[in-house]
Parts: sequence; C-alpha cells; structure tokens
Amino acid sequence: MARKTATSSDRAAPLDDDTAGSKSARTRQRLLDSAATVLARRGYAGTRLQDIAEEAHIQAPAIYYYYPSREDLIEEVMVAGASAMRAHMEKTQAELPADAHPAARIEAGVESHLRLELEISDYAKAITRNANQLPEHMTERVMAEVQAYYEIWRGLIDDLAAAHQLRADVNPSVARMLVLGALNWTAEWWHPERGPIEEVIATTKSMVLYALRP
Repeated sequence: MARKTATSSDRAAPLDDDTAGSKSARTRQRLLDSAATVLARRGYAGTRLQDIAEEAHIQAPAIYYYYPSREDLIEEVMVAGASAMRAHMEKTQAELPADAHPAARIEAGVESHLRLELEISDYAKAITRNANQLPEHMTERVMAEVQAYYEIWRGLIDDLAAAHQLRADVNPSVARMLVLGALNWTAEWWHPERGPIEEVIATTKSMVLYALRP
C-alpha cells in the first residue's frame, strides 16, 4: 500500500449514483490512508479525529458519515496493516525459487518486514507500533490477521530447524517472537538520518541468522 492517496476533499453527504459512490469510496480510502499516517506518526493514544481530518483535508464531523467512531476507523487501519504485512510476505516468499534454502527465506522475510514498515506502508508501521496498545474490544479482528502473519514466521523457523540449521539451544517459538519484536521495534527508532535503510536490513539479516544458526 502506498503511503498517500489523492488529497482533494469530498463532502460527506449521502451519495446515490455511481459517480457519487466512487467519490464516497475515494473519501473513505483517503480517511483510512490519513488515519494510517497519523497512527504511524503519533501512536494510538495520540491520534485524534481532528488530526485525521486535517490530514485528509475534510471536516472532522464528516468522518462520522463513514465510520461510527474513532475506534472503528482505527480498527480498519489495523486490520488493513496486518493484512498488508501478510500479503507482502507471501508475495516475497512466492518469488523465491522453490528450492530456496530456509536461511535465504528468513533473510527475505527480514527484508520484506523492514521495507514495508519503514519505507513502503504507513499501514504496516501503524500496526507494528500500535497493535499492543489497542483496547481488548478492538483486538479480535486485528489479532486474527497478526496471527496469520506470525504463522508464516513459524513456518520459516520450523523449516530452518528441519534443515538442521537451527541452534540446538534455541527454542523456535521464543526465537520467532524475539525476531519479530526486534523487527517491529525498528519503527520506533529508525529514521533516514540515522543511515540508509539498506544498512539496517543488512545488519538485521546478519544478526538474525547469526543468532539462529549453529
């Protein structure tokens, strides 16, 4: 998903014909994109509807035409973010040769995660920064998508173990959560001024594989 969509504003009023429906869909998408941007920048607690409205170039009360509440809008962003991470990872893995070594697949997974959350998608950054801050009533749909992404990583580490390339003293489940925690945390500290993203990716690949392999 791209970070930005068109910034022209539309009125939030009932729309009946096909053209109006298209405008309504574009406005809804712009609200989602804007909410993702604000969440990625300010976090769950710091995200206000007014901030989202300003980012989307619409009046704040108009948001209620599209989403019943702030929580409903944020939940949609979180579900979209987790879904985007899963889809991006699946695409990355599918593009590798069928006989790719498990270590190469883990390297590709590291790059897929970091590029998506740091460079490509505010949705991905929003989910990695805020998934643990959501109130309980918002987590069911979000965590279903997050767990689907985690299952991909479970498979990657299990494949490494099956190839006898996982250290004997490493618990696969613990290793998976530590790797994902480190990948998610980069969204909290990395900025282009700290160095190119390629250096972050290369260093992370090296450290992850060094920690996992004998």
